[in-house]
Formats: sequence, C-alpha cells, structure tokens
Amino acid sequence: MHYRIAAGYKPDIHLIGLNTVKIGAELYGGVPKENSGDFVKQKRDKCFPIWAIIDTRGSLQGLLHTCRRFEFCRDVVAFVSKTTPRNYIKHLVERKYDFHTAGTKKVDLKKVVSILAEKYGAKTILTDTGRILGNLLLNQGMADEISLLIHPEICGAKRYDMFTDIKKNINAQLYKSEVFQKKYIWLRYKMCKNNKSGSK
Repeated sequence: MHYRIAAGYKPDIHLIGLNTVKIGAELYGGVPKENSGDFVKQKRDKCFPIWAIIDTRGSLQGLLHTCRRFEFCRDVVAFVSKTTPRNYIKHLVERKYDFHTAGTKKVDLKKVVSILAEKYGAKTILTDTGRILGNLLLNQGMADEISLLIHPEICGAKRYDMFTDIKKNINAQLYKSEVFQKKYIWLRYKMCKNNKSGSK
C-alpha cells in the first residue's frame, strides 16, 4: 500500500534520510556484499525516481549499493558537506555515484532542492523519511503537501512521535481522503500559504 501511494505521485526524486536507508537494509535481511555491478551507474527507465540521499558523515559507506539495487530506484545521488570524510568521497567516486556538496558542516536543504531542479529537472520531490528530515523540511516551509496513512492501531507508550521537532504550529487544509480495505484511511493535506518561509 505504501509503495502504491508513493508511486501515484510519480516523483522525479525520492528524498531519503540516512536512517531510513539503515532501517530498510535491516528489514530486507541485512547488507549483501558488493559485486562488480555495484560499481556501475544504473540505466533503469526514467519512469523510476532518482533517490537523493543526504549523508554528511559517510554513515552509509558500504550500504548505498542496497539502494542502487532496489528495482524502483533509477539511481542514487548523494548530498555531502565540505566536512564529509574524504574516504567516503573516494567511495562514491569509485562506484560512480553522482554527489554534490551542499553545505559547510550540514547540508542546506534549499540548495539540495535547487540542485535537484537544475541538474536533474526535478519538479516533484517525494519524501517518506522519518522525523529528522521530515521535521526540517516542515520547519523551513519546504513541503507543499503532507500525505498521512492512518492505521487502526493504538500504540500507547511505544509510539513513534513524528513531529516532536516542529518549532511552531503548521496549518494545512484537507483536500482528499480515501479508505483502503475498509480500515486504512489516506489523508492528503495542502500546506497553507501562511506557513511558507520563502522556500520553493
């Protein structure tokens, strides 16, 4: 259901946080060893999105090939900073990953979006990341829409709080809802204009 909803947006870019990559690798059975195919750029159909991954510390060294192998990933583009370890940059170069420096210590998200638009023709950028990257995008007024898939489960004390780092109340307007399998509710909200902070 998740991938069906994501594919429906027909994104040019899938913006992913590094923790999402790590968790995904664990869910899919761990990290396989690299082979010769992992040192070559993918040539998949352009109907699939490019995966843009922010990793300033080189935390995904030895993991990126799990993304590149994913059948719905056209290829991977990494965003790093001026302080990213040199051995990680070498790792990216050897495997022919596109990468861009978009900040001094941390990545400037507005610069990331600008690069994706200018160099990759991105018009629709989708992210289904966790709290950190998602909250940064919302705080900077860089989200045009929020998509929520409601599951009928009460989590209690073990809940995962998605919006704890939001700095101020953010207004949104519901414009579409849909029910799946008589129990899941998909809600789509447009962000109100008064939330914007001069971003795209």
